[in-house]
Amino acid sequence: CWYHLPEEKLVSNRHMAMEIKASLLLLIFLSYAIVSFSLYEDQVGLMDWHQRYIGKVKHAVFHTQKAGRKRVIVSTEENVVASPDLRHGEIFWRYVLGTKDAIDGVDIALGKYVITLSSQGSMLRAWNLPDGQMVWKTSLHSAQSSKSLLSVPINLKVDKDYPILAFGGGYLHAVSAIDGEVLWKKDFTAEGFEVQRILQPHESSIIYVLGFLHSSKAVVYQIDPRTGKVVAQKSMVVPGGFSGVILSVSSDKVVVLDSTRSILVTINFLDGDISFHKTPVSDLVEDSGNAEILSPRLSNMLAVKVNKRTIFVRVGGEGKLEVVDSLSDETAMSDSLPVTDDQVAFASVHHEGSKIHLMVKLVDDLDTVLLRESIEMDQHRGRVDKVFINNYIKTDRSNGFRALIVMEDHSLLLLQQGAIVWSREEGLASVTDVTTAELPVEKDGVSVAKVEHTLVDWLKGHMLKLKGSLLLASPEDVAAIQEMRMKSSGRSKLTRDHNGFRKLFIALTRAGKLFALYTGDGRIVWSMLLNSPSKSEACERPSGISLYQWQVPHHHAMDENPYVLVVGRCGSDSSAPGVLSFVDFYTGKEISSSDIGHSVVRVMPLPFTDSTEQRLHLIADTEGHVHLYPKTSEALRIFQRDFQNVYWYTVEGDDGIIRGHGMKSSCAGETADEYCFTTKELWTVVFPSESEKIISTLIRKPNEVVHTQAKVNTDQDLLYKYVSRNLLFVATVSPKGAGEIGSVTPEESALVVYLIDTITGRILHRLSHQGCQGPVHANWVVYHYFNLRAHKYEVTVVEIYDQSRAENKNVWKLVLGKHNLTAPISSYSRPEMFTKSQSYFFAQLVKTIAVTSTAKGITSKQLLIGTIGDQILALDKRFVNLSQAEKEEGIIPLTDSLPIIPQSYITHSLKVEGLRCIVTAPAKLESTTYVFAYGVDLFYKRLAPSKTYDSLTDDFSYALLLITIVALVAAIYITWVVLEKKELSEKWR
Repeated sequence: CWYHLPEEKLVSNRHMAMEIKASLLLLIFLSYAIVSFSLYEDQVGLMDWHQRYIGKVKHAVFHTQKAGRKRVIVSTEENVVASPDLRHGEIFWRYVLGTKDAIDGVDIALGKYVITLSSQGSMLRAWNLPDGQMVWKTSLHSAQSSKSLLSVPINLKVDKDYPILAFGGGYLHAVSAIDGEVLWKKDFTAEGFEVQRILQPHESSIIYVLGFLHSSKAVVYQIDPRTGKVVAQKSMVVPGGFSGVILSVSSDKVVVLDSTRSILVTINFLDGDISFHKTPVSDLVEDSGNAEILSPRLSNMLAVKVNKRTIFVRVGGEGKLEVVDSLSDETAMSDSLPVTDDQVAFASVHHEGSKIHLMVKLVDDLDTVLLRESIEMDQHRGRVDKVFINNYIKTDRSNGFRALIVMEDHSLLLLQQGAIVWSREEGLASVTDVTTAELPVEKDGVSVAKVEHTLVDWLKGHMLKLKGSLLLASPEDVAAIQEMRMKSSGRSKLTRDHNGFRKLFIALTRAGKLFALYTGDGRIVWSMLLNSPSKSEACERPSGISLYQWQVPHHHAMDENPYVLVVGRCGSDSSAPGVLSFVDFYTGKEISSSDIGHSVVRVMPLPFTDSTEQRLHLIADTEGHVHLYPKTSEALRIFQRDFQNVYWYTVEGDDGIIRGHGMKSSCAGETADEYCFTTKELWTVVFPSESEKIISTLIRKPNEVVHTQAKVNTDQDLLYKYVSRNLLFVATVSPKGAGEIGSVTPEESALVVYLIDTITGRILHRLSHQGCQGPVHANWVVYHYFNLRAHKYEVTVVEIYDQSRAENKNVWKLVLGKHNLTAPISSYSRPEMFTKSQSYFFAQLVKTIAVTSTAKGITSKQLLIGTIGDQILALDKRFVNLSQAEKEEGIIPLTDSLPIIPQSYITHSLKVEGLRCIVTAPAKLESTTYVFAYGVDLFYKRLAPSKTYDSLTDDFSYALLLITIVALVAAIYITWVVLEKKELSEKWR
């Protein structure tokens, strides 16, 4: 049956169909536009940052060729050789050597090679000066531990080669500067000769090697540079012996102190003869004490530190000494520098108030000052530690000078023409401890920075985003979008946000300086050198310092600022007296500082706070006492309520002993106060020294959050985690296996792991790995080691479960309230527990291990593994889940090796050179955690292990969402109108 429609109706239906198609196409386009709005290149650096450093400079050599770009080559205490740009301070190139490959000397050869001597004179390398590429590397024979020395003769040529002289390990080597080939070597191990100086007199083809034999006999060898044979040898016994460094003041004279450090001995060696001349320091300076020869090398002159003064002593023709000038103790001096053919100059820098004064004088005439400049300097940089100078020719053909200065806080500065050209905070290359701090709440007088957005800017920004999503943005628009995203991400706003993304990392460096780093972009908000302890007469240089959160106000956050506690020692010995310093988190001002009068062995934060929200701390000393801080009556009253429930442990690694301690009573004695308490030893675990040596200990983080104690196994069985915070992880290894990997056979080494209750000393679990070796890097409880039998690295995971709550699996007992979930738990009761463990092969050597932490502990955890390549691998904890053996949906299949997925490196293509530690901290948003890694470099990243399931992304386009909603409403309305017309036309049919 066919029905013929009128032509008008066909046309109407076609129009309606076209309108519906157009509406659907618009909806599809808008939906795809929302999905496709993700420009990865625009998001680079929004949630992470990376900062490169080189460390405290100890050697610097300027490239002084007239042609080409001026360069400086430096070596640092972090075992870095680098070339900073003299114009802007940026790093042209750098190379980080290993932690055991300390750089002993650096110089430039042939005008194009950088020569470094490291590893106590056993490794010589040549680097290409322009780009830092390694040209050659030579391993030098070494038979014993000794002082190393590098000498690059300027005018020494053997045939067509230019030898480099290096001493170390009892051997003197001559190495070709062209290809690194060893030309000859001289063995000094039999005589016990220690080389102190290698000199080449002017217009002489003979090398003079000067050193000491048994610290009392001066020996001079004349060596032929072509063959390495000894041409002549002279020696002389100097009564009183030698001590300290030997300083060469000319090509045929050196000066050294005797063993009493009160007599200067001038040694002359000319034409093969050797003689010495003694000058008591008391003849040069009245009321003199022990003297010290300073390291700067000056022509025919030396600098000596006596009685907190620095005196300049000129060396005469016959070795006679004469004082020509005197400076304050805090003056730093450079080596001498040739200015003209017959003039040699040096630089001196000293502090005076908030200024530093730089002077360049002629060595031969100290009254002639070539340069005098005064420069304003930040007082939190401390004193001048080292200075290196270089000269250049100005446009008026006069001599100009630039000075590279190393400060007490390890910062590096370039001074030129009376101003600081650039500065680098190289102290951040030696971070020792890190803690986090909340930013201030945004209000008047507290907000550090304020960012305001007008309605016009808001509309303009969203229009630019819309153009970008529709691929209509010009290059200028793309740049504006990137800048807008950087601003809108809150990175420039130093106030607290509701997601907790903006925080401060407080970093403490080896120099004793605090830095507040902003998580948004890594900039330094404030920095402060702990001046009070360092300037104290009783404590000139604190060491072993660490950070603790002292006061973190929550209820008074609008009225009070949080404080950080800095604890240190006045020396490297554990019995040295300690110092405390309290610093404001927000401003960086030191509130107070004091010498506490007792040693610091361990600092224990307690889970108690007083009414001002100051956290109570116990500090243990070497005499077996503990001291309560803060010393207030309220803190004492709070502590005495839980006096008998305070326990701690100590580890004596060298003796293989772990001891548990508890509180006993108040201290007795005239010097004791009411905040001092005696302790008692509760338990002791002694490991047999002939079979086990402690190599690693670890305890759970006190702020670790466990969301739920229950865990459902793959067979639907309910397990309860053992969540005690009193567990100590201990790893021991056979004494022979404590050395380098591969130094023992599998039969000679065994790795044993213990889990010990720190309250009772009870060993809860013991696991042995035969034929395995350290080092062990662990995080609760996943640890990494080397399997000698398999010749592979392994990772073992241990999980502990509580069986005492097994009866809580009955649902009816939970309903009727007959469960034991509220029963008290005591460490003294016998633990009903069992463990599961599993080992996996891992393809890389591990430097450190950390684990992500979130606010509530709900988000899946990731293991953050610092690899030997100085990168950070994020490994999902499901890969080490002990339920892998069961095949079930959502469970990763069990394998014998842990996968290394390139996309799992959170550092991407970057390297955290010299990686030492990874710190994690939770954000307020449950899905997000912070990762902060430090070594020579710094790296920060905001990480979401389970993706951002509880928030929208920072670049989400609300304007595009609004347009989509409007388009949907318009499409619905159009469709409704079309259908209404269709129904009306059908009714009129």
